[in-house]
Amino acid sequence: MKTALPVTRQEDFAEWYQQVIRGADLAENAVVRGCMNIKPWGYAIWENIQQRFDRLLKATGHRNAYFPLLIPLSFLQREAQHVEGFAKECAVVTHHRLTNQDGELKPDPDARLEEPLIVRPTSETIVGDAFAKWIRSHKDLPLLINQWCNVMRWEMRPRMFLRTSEFLWQEGHTAHATAEEATREARLILDMYRDFALEALCIPVLAGEKSAGERFPGAVTTWSIEAMMQDGKALQAGTSHFLGQNFSRVYRIKFTDSLGEQLAWTTSWGMSTRLIGGVIMTHSDDNGLVLPPAIAPVHVRVLLLADEPEELARLRSYAQGLFDHGTVAATVSGEPIRYEMTAAGRRPGEAFWDAVRQGVPLIVQIGRREVDAGSVSVTRRTDADLRRQSIRAGDFLAHALPVLASMRRELLERARSFRDANLVTVASTAQLTKEFTSRATSPFALCPINLAAEAQPEVQSVLGEHKLSIRCLPEGRYQEELTPETKCIFTGIAATHIAVVARSY
Repeated sequence: MKTALPVTRQEDFAEWYQQVIRGADLAENAVVRGCMNIKPWGYAIWENIQQRFDRLLKATGHRNAYFPLLIPLSFLQREAQHVEGFAKECAVVTHHRLTNQDGELKPDPDARLEEPLIVRPTSETIVGDAFAKWIRSHKDLPLLINQWCNVMRWEMRPRMFLRTSEFLWQEGHTAHATAEEATREARLILDMYRDFALEALCIPVLAGEKSAGERFPGAVTTWSIEAMMQDGKALQAGTSHFLGQNFSRVYRIKFTDSLGEQLAWTTSWGMSTRLIGGVIMTHSDDNGLVLPPAIAPVHVRVLLLADEPEELARLRSYAQGLFDHGTVAATVSGEPIRYEMTAAGRRPGEAFWDAVRQGVPLIVQIGRREVDAGSVSVTRRTDADLRRQSIRAGDFLAHALPVLASMRRELLERARSFRDANLVTVASTAQLTKEFTSRATSPFALCPINLAAEAQPEVQSVLGEHKLSIRCLPEGRYQEELTPETKCIFTGIAATHIAVVARSY
């Protein structure tokens, strides 16, 4: 079957990914290396992700705030482990003015800043300084703050939506009176990320704690959700960190209670536009983007098959009738149905394939024939053959709503089945090597490991040979398979955990 993209997933997965972005008109490389221009269709997807998750945060007591883009270098220097983790990725501002020198704009040597400023790679340090001013008493706790913003981490091998120097995200920062409260907060967010990935993105994820070698710089404990892409690689889709009192100690985030003055316990957590890359690589096919209805910019695109003004007006009036009755009550994933109409003109085939490449869940075509028959032609984007179905116009909404709901279930189950088929249990390094050299799809390997040995050369040698990393220690039934007799596959000593080992983005 001829496909809408010039390359298939099997031929070249990396190029296919770029072609999906190009074909759907999601984004393009910007003039600044490592950055991207997010186009309206791509940004509309991000807005839907943002708005849905923002409502969930506010429902759990979190409030939005905003903190500066520029962070004094001295702030980062106060927390040694944190700055070491980001030092190689920081963009630095050293001057505050340009001057014309022989017809060329250059930084003015007389405008050098007394202290360099860092374009934020993350905001723990600047938020810590603010929290120290905002918190005085135990009555100020818990302080639950979220920020929607951009960050800059200089990327040497950029890939749109996966690794860019500048990206958009939400970052949460909270302060609590006890370690138990802070840990519950970090775990709450982990659960919210996992549920959001399932419900809105139709991405099944494995959630669990990160090993010490993969932990966020400055954190006591990091948890993540890990998703399997169609090439088998892992995508870290969200992280939540219990920071202990590390940042409170450095930035003097203190409160008073009946016991006197104490250091607060803090958390931070975030997920980003990387989720769009995850949606692409989880659901899309060789015809282009496939979107879960919850985050699609529109649920229905109506193609009007006419170019004469009078005929076009007649088709538009007919099409509007599909939605005029019942749209207030008609909801998709809890939101009113979103639709748009497009004049297909003399090129209905191009308009149809544009909608396919953009991942519009339901594509409706209306021409003179449909109007005369009192029907519409409907194509479901998840149908591999993209077949048209004729539906009576009066039945359209009654047909569309359950179809959109079933598409969500279909996408989730398809992704879950793919992941489970490529989830393997290994009992030795020889088996680990075999799984990552003989399978068509790179798997997620469930490996018994002793975490105390993670940094040992023999462990890092095996991981490095196959470009693997420990993604997380998955929770639930996976750890239940560990017994006192289970041995670490790398060292032969008693295993402490079951870890997911995989290649990753």
